[in-house]
Amino acid sequence: MKIKKNDTVKVITGNYKGKTGKVLKVFPVEDRVIVEGVNIRKRHTKANQKNPQGGIIEKEAPIHVSNVMVLDPKTGEPTRIGKKIIIDDKTGKKRRVRISKVSGEMLA
Repeated sequence: MKIKKNDTVKVITGNYKGKTGKVLKVFPVEDRVIVEGVNIRKRHTKANQKNPQGGIIEKEAPIHVSNVMVLDPKTGEPTRIGKKIIIDDKTGKKRRVRISKVSGEMLA
C-alpha cells in the first residue's frame, strides 16, 4: 500500500469528494484508511465508565484506499506515488523513497 499514516490525502470519489484530511490509521489487509473528518458515522452508546453520560458518538469510519489520493507537498494537487532508489549520504546505503509523480518531490 502506497498510502501511509500522517499523509495528507484528498477524497476523489464518494459522498466526501473534494475533502482533504490527514490519514489517522491504515488497514493494509483490507485496503482501507481512516481519514480525519471524512466518513463520519454516529454510534449510539450506553453509559459506561469511559463515557458516563452515554449518548451519540461521532467517529470516522474506514474508506477504501482507491477513493483517496495523496496531495503533492509542493503544489498541493492530488498525485500518484512512485518509488525511487537513492543512496543515503550519511550511511552510504541504498534506500527506497516515495516520490510524487507530479513534481518529483520526496514524500515524508
